[in-house]
Formats: sequence, structure tokens, C-alpha cells
Amino acid sequence: MTSLYLFLNLSSLSIPFIFSFHPKLRFYKNWKSLFTGILISMLVFIPWDIIFTNHGIWGFNSDYFLGLRLFNLPIEEWLFFVCIPYACVFTHYALIHYFPNRRLSKSTTKALGTVLSIIFAVIAVFNYDKWYTVINFTVALMVLILVMIKNLELLRTYYLSFVIMLIPFFIVNGLLTGSFIKNEVVWYNNSENLNMRLFTIPVEDTVYAFTLILLTLFVMNFNRIKSS
Repeated sequence: MTSLYLFLNLSSLSIPFIFSFHPKLRFYKNWKSLFTGILISMLVFIPWDIIFTNHGIWGFNSDYFLGLRLFNLPIEEWLFFVCIPYACVFTHYALIHYFPNRRLSKSTTKALGTVLSIIFAVIAVFNYDKWYTVINFTVALMVLILVMIKNLELLRTYYLSFVIMLIPFFIVNGLLTGSFIKNEVVWYNNSENLNMRLFTIPVEDTVYAFTLILLTLFVMNFNRIKSS
């Protein structure tokens, strides 16, 4: 099963990529701004990933990847930061296209952002000695506040999109963390996180995904507005 991680990446990307050329969606026209967003997100998340891997905060099971590494990260891990954001951003745009009125009110969006910001801050402060937890929730807090200030309109649709994204998230990330397979693809040092799991998935991973996709969308939208 050395190709499992690669298979999960490519299978996550395949349908969104094919439907990017659908005449009603024409998502391929967003590629320039999308890949700018992906690149900026990688500049944040890849160094974080390298540091955490080198310090044993998480790691990768060699039984499930091809064995090629770059800066100690499997090539499949690099692909993760392209394939998963692509699939999630496509999902967000498809939902907006087919359900254009699907959005929260501004007041609800602000209230939800405030509540999440407080939760992220409290968890980070009270778990300052757990590296995955404190970095994860601190970055989430910073990105959320940035988007609330600069592009509240994005959050009006993103919150709802993210709830839908959680369905494939639990499937893909569940497999990566050991659901339905003998051993996990990605292992975690539980002394550096809250040691709370959603099935096999560390609770931090949901916030990690929330931040990764939100940052990608924010940069993507900023780039499109700047170019228009």
C-alpha cells in the first residue's frame, strides 16, 4: 500500500479537476488566482510542516508513501497542499454557483467569528505547552481576524461551505489517521496536542483544515480583486 497517500491525493483532486472544465462552472478561469492562493498557503504551512516533522510532533508511515522526500517531507505531503486546497476551493465555488443565496447574515457572521476567535484564543493560551495546539489555534485566530477585517463577505459563504467540506474531510483525513487501515499514514505525538480525537482524527486537524482553506480563498479573492 505504498501508493495509498498518493492515491488519496489524486482521488481527491480528480473529480474537481475534471469538472473544472464544465461549461457552467468554468472553474479553470480561476486557476491563476487559485494557484497564487495555494502558493501563499504553502509558504505558511510547508515550513510549519517541516519543523514539526523534524521535531517529532508528527510524522509519516513509510508503508504508505513512495519513499521520495523533499526537506524530510514525503512528496505526497507536498501534493497534499495542492490537491486538497484545489478540491476544497472548487467545492466552495461550485456551492456558490448552484446555491447563490446560500449565505449567513452579516450579523451572524460577525457573531460566529467573534465566538470562534475567543475559543481559538482561550485554547491557545491554556495549552501553550502543546506545540500543535498552540501554533494551530494561534494561526487560525490570526487568519480569522484578518478575514473578518478585510473580507467579511467571504466568511458569509465560507462557514457554510466548510460544513459541507467536513464530509470528505472525515473520509480522507480519517484514512490518513488510521481509520479503516491497519496503521495510520500520518502519526501524531499526543503530548503535543489535546489528545482528543474525532474518530481517529485529532481535533486540531479540523481547525488546521479550516485555516488552510480559508487562507487560500482569502489570497485568491484578494488577488482577483486586485487584478480586476
